[in-house]
Amino acid sequence: MRQADETTRQKLADALRAEPATPSELATQFDLTPHAVVRHVDHVSRSVDGTDERLLVAPPTCRDCGFDDYDDLLNLPSRCPDCKSESIDEPTFTIE
Repeated sequence: MRQADETTRQKLADALRAEPATPSELATQFDLTPHAVVRHVDHVSRSVDGTDERLLVAPPTCRDCGFDDYDDLLNLPSRCPDCKSESIDEPTFTIE
């Protein structure tokens, strides 16, 4: 019997162990949408919970006013709740 290939989530976790990345960067690397990456990373965060590793998230940040106090860090906001700007830097994920 042939051993199964790594799952998408395992590949994402390995990539995040190697270096920090945004959803768009991971989407390009793994031929996914950024929103699919966020859903997968949510599951990866549960997988590393209870181990000696942890998922770290640099929050999305508004480029216009600097707002970064989003309630859900595993999200791709379309607008800033403070200034309503659509100029938002994506969150950055890493596993340490």
